[in-house]
Amino acid sequence: MTLTFDVRRQHPELVGPARQTPRETKRLSDIDDQDGLRKHIPFVLFYRRGAAAADPARVVRHALGEALVPYYPLAGRLREVEGRKLVVDCTGEGVLFVEADAGVRLAELEAAGLTPPFPCMDQLLFDVDGSDGVLTCPLLLIQVTRLLCGGFVFALRLNHTMCDAAGIVQFMSAVGELARGLPAPTVTPVWSRELLNARSPPRPSFSHNEYDPVPPTPFPPPGDMVTRTFTFVPADIAAIKKGGGKATTTFEALAALIWRARTAALKIPAGEDARLAFPADVRRARGLGLPAGYYGNACVYPAAVADAGALRCGSLGDAAELVREAKKPLAAAAEYARSTADLLALRGRPLLALGNLFIVSDNRRAGFGGVDFGWGQPAYGGPAGAMFVLSFLVAVRSGDGEEEDAVAVPVVLPRAAMDRFASELKTMLAAVR
Repeated sequence: MTLTFDVRRQHPELVGPARQTPRETKRLSDIDDQDGLRKHIPFVLFYRRGAAAADPARVVRHALGEALVPYYPLAGRLREVEGRKLVVDCTGEGVLFVEADAGVRLAELEAAGLTPPFPCMDQLLFDVDGSDGVLTCPLLLIQVTRLLCGGFVFALRLNHTMCDAAGIVQFMSAVGELARGLPAPTVTPVWSRELLNARSPPRPSFSHNEYDPVPPTPFPPPGDMVTRTFTFVPADIAAIKKGGGKATTTFEALAALIWRARTAALKIPAGEDARLAFPADVRRARGLGLPAGYYGNACVYPAAVADAGALRCGSLGDAAELVREAKKPLAAAAEYARSTADLLALRGRPLLALGNLFIVSDNRRAGFGGVDFGWGQPAYGGPAGAMFVLSFLVAVRSGDGEEEDAVAVPVVLPRAAMDRFASELKTMLAAVR
């Protein structure tokens, strides 16, 4: 039975920087403003009751205003200039903030399963009218919902062109530090978006099959879609890694498993290409020069491409080897990032190749589990859901311990395909145990 509850919201308000900030225009990077990132993405964190009796909405709202002083571009608005280039006007208008109360306890949410799909998520992160545009709209929507038990839910929707997962975690951590009474964030934010601009002249040095100009595969009807999270405990992960072959990483093993099972579940015909892309963070790439505190998008999207029939009929080890091969350009990550920016500029910021595309984003080390507003670490912190073409790897606890030793993977598929997907996973796991 699905858990339902009431959520009472106060009127949305704009929270701007607590003090005067520069009024200027800043250009986004050529990685930031690609078409595939021109969307809003939701995250959610669930917190238990704290020792203090403070109101989490009041605490977070105050700290948010303080954090927007050093992070003042997030309080601005995006617009396009020549060639659809995105810039942010640092107007100080603020981010949207919603305060709410829910008639539910965290224990009830945990009993229902604290992984996507979350009960009443559309009420825990309410879509304020007129707030979901890419241009001229608030760049962040934040909702703090108090729970009956004294815990709360912190939900955030982000204009993806401004930050990736690591970047928004850096900002949320700054809000948390200020909420806990620190005088300033321990990490100073740095803009420096010009470091991920195309060279002059642009000169791509890799083929970048992730942006191949192939016809997109039609999406199934939204009304037929279901979301289900599959959780892999340490014993599962060890078996899957063993099945993936020697020296297979957790990411390679799980990405290969999910990709292969999804390809079979969707019955992608033999002779058609199946594509797996994955964001790879290049913040620490030697020679790229991104400074500590960089909070823009710093991911590239290498891709594996295989005949769908061969992928279905091959072994888990074969699929894992395709993922490893796709990762090889990351040995020259700085050059791969520059080449990506060059290609995006030359080709007018194309979307990723959408022909039978599946994206797996590894959020296990993004840092959501460490965001502390003064109530300790969240019971869950990470993406609020998934999409038909996008799943996440999220670190979760497999039991009552403190260690996040399991991996949750939310998947979105048509209902019939989801049943086949679950069956494929069961068969593949039995084969490697």
